[in-house]
Amino acid sequence: MRRPTKPVRQLFQRIAADVKLGKGVRIYDFTNLYGCEVGDDVRIGTFVEIQKGAKVGNRCKISSHSFICEGVTLEDEVFVGHNVTFINDLYPRSTNADGQLKTEADWECITTLVKKGASIGSSATLLCGITVGEYAIVGAGSVVTKDVPPYSVVAGNPAKVFKMLPRKN
Repeated sequence: MRRPTKPVRQLFQRIAADVKLGKGVRIYDFTNLYGCEVGDDVRIGTFVEIQKGAKVGNRCKISSHSFICEGVTLEDEVFVGHNVTFINDLYPRSTNADGQLKTEADWECITTLVKKGASIGSSATLLCGITVGEYAIVGAGSVVTKDVPPYSVVAGNPAKVFKMLPRKN
């Protein structure tokens, strides 16, 4: 009887030297992390990018194909579904007033905060300058344009409150 051979696994990851990784972090293939902070026991799925200045708390799960841009802070125990996109510029343009390509000096990064225990459904888009409250749930496919109250369920385009959840003790 032949023994099964162990599969060869190549990881295609770009994790820059300036990334601060906590203990027990699991990062899957085809990821790009640079200049960010990632807490303990975080799972980062395939095809995820986390940019400089982004902060991910402890025990978060970031599903595949998601984009965490500069200026985003995820507190502890946040769930990010598949293909979630955060935005950090309300008025993006490729060029400045004189027609030159924009540089980092030509725009202002607007922050976004996702509070402890919140869940963001797959394919949601979150505009910048908002806060998603503790244990709130953002429905799949939603476009979040304003603050989400704690313990609420929001969905739609633009996302609206559908119901309130019981508070945790």
